[in-house]
Amino acid sequence: MNEPLALGIDIGGTNTAYGLVNRRGEIVSKGSFPTTGHGTVADYIVAFKNELGPVLDKAGKESMAGIGIGAPSGNVFTGEIVDAPNMPWPGVIPMAKLVSEALDLKTILTNDANAAALGELMYGAAKGMKDFILVTLGTGVGSGFVANGQLIYGHDGFAGELGHVIAVRDGRKCGCGRHGCLETYASATGIVHTAEEWLKENNKETTLRTHAGSITAKLIHDAATQGDAIALEIFAYTGKILGQTLADAVAITSPQAIIFFGGLAKSGDLLFSHVHTHMEKNLLHVYRNKVAFLQSALPDADAAILGASALVW
Repeated sequence: MNEPLALGIDIGGTNTAYGLVNRRGEIVSKGSFPTTGHGTVADYIVAFKNELGPVLDKAGKESMAGIGIGAPSGNVFTGEIVDAPNMPWPGVIPMAKLVSEALDLKTILTNDANAAALGELMYGAAKGMKDFILVTLGTGVGSGFVANGQLIYGHDGFAGELGHVIAVRDGRKCGCGRHGCLETYASATGIVHTAEEWLKENNKETTLRTHAGSITAKLIHDAATQGDAIALEIFAYTGKILGQTLADAVAITSPQAIIFFGGLAKSGDLLFSHVHTHMEKNLLHVYRNKVAFLQSALPDADAAILGASALVW
């Protein structure tokens, strides 16, 4: 008898990645296909079925425990993707229902960052933990909060949006329409925004000036590792804002650890020495020196698939 498998699916704005995963977190097969290039959601579902139908047939439908999907703005209660800004289709999409009908398997869908938190809980750095926060530092800032062993969804499925906590009052305009959200400062996009602002505001010597208009988070990182003073200041400023915001988050759930994932999370002490200093400085004394900082233990390329598969188990 074949061991049970879960189909983990990560629906991104550009590509849809998938993998067949066993309960130990081992991916037995994986692949991807474009999310874009389909005129309607119905066209996408046809492509979805054409891609994944043969994969499931080969694995044996009888061995499938179900399908888990991580998607931006995904709601676990309704199975819908709701007004996701980076999706090719606007509005409310009943994705779990459409996929379940197409592949004839039980399907669960949630926000992509929540899926990542479940992946850490089941397969990664949070194994055995009951209270932790996962923070993804990528193009935006995502998060998943686990308290008392349960992922916090809230009454409507949209809880745990650390990226949209107001970190700087009356600050930068965010894509969500508000001002000062954490992700406008502590994401790869936010750190570039900081660099561009600072280059306009002062004339200090920096290697970043030669890249004005085309600065990336990697360029800032590389400049900082080479001792560029402005780049180092940018990391210190970013770390301060993130650390202060995490101090507020700790006061709500009192986590054992905060786990970081994403491109900006690979900055090491350039960023996290400042994050930790400013978090501890702003913590209520009962929380001080209790919260560990950990890097995700999931492989970058497969983290989203593993997180989505964890929904099934």
